[in-house]
Amino acid sequence: MKLDILNKTALVTGSTKGIGKAIAKELAREGVNVLINGRNDEAVERIVQEFKLEFPLTSPKNATADIVNVQERDELIRRYPIVDILVNNMGVYEIMQYEDVTDDVWRTYFETNVLAANGLCKHYLPKMLESNDGRVLFIASEEAVMPSGQMPQYCMTKSMLLSLAKSLSLLTKGTEVTVNTIMPGPTLSENVQSIIESMYNDESMVFSEKEKKFMAQNLPQSEIQRFIRPSEIGRLASFLCSPSASAFRGSPIRMDGGMVPTIF
Repeated sequence: MKLDILNKTALVTGSTKGIGKAIAKELAREGVNVLINGRNDEAVERIVQEFKLEFPLTSPKNATADIVNVQERDELIRRYPIVDILVNNMGVYEIMQYEDVTDDVWRTYFETNVLAANGLCKHYLPKMLESNDGRVLFIASEEAVMPSGQMPQYCMTKSMLLSLAKSLSLLTKGTEVTVNTIMPGPTLSENVQSIIESMYNDESMVFSEKEKKFMAQNLPQSEIQRFIRPSEIGRLASFLCSPSASAFRGSPIRMDGGMVPTIF
């Protein structure tokens, strides 16, 4: 897309698979040097080597760390004290009934989906403001504004990210630093594809047919009637990390496939 972010450095959390990997890949396609993050060093290194082969003009690096762990997060920051782009993608989710969500579960989701990202922002955002250049991007969900009731502990944290992003955006007033949030709808991650394949094990059906059947039966409110591809979110994220998106400020940008039935 020629987004004018060549040679920038981006830390994308949870970037060994799914949306995180897709964002990292689209940034690398634009010439960004991506710091690949995950808890499993072997998985991280595999993606680093993959990107080196596919995008030889960039310098992807290994940023293995459990960013929920304060000591590991601090060590990651020590290794990479400056980034131009921070994409807070890492998070956990699970369908749970409200009565089954214990205090420990609430605490785990808050620490994982909110505090880990905030801990990185507390270091990197001031650095961006000092240099008057930078992008912070949170990955939330349509569940942030339209809770399904199926995973209240997850919805709560994604709503919190919208508020956090807006609060941080106010700190960037008059600068070339931006803070925004993408709210994806149902997305075809590796896990989701495996689930769909197992639900409809009729070998005569190709995946697109299984996908269409699942959407009609389970997500009839979706307007696109298919899962969003991670690469679509990756391309949107790359744009929001570019100079062309400088007017987006504290904005929750929906890429939900029409799931949210409201104007705003």
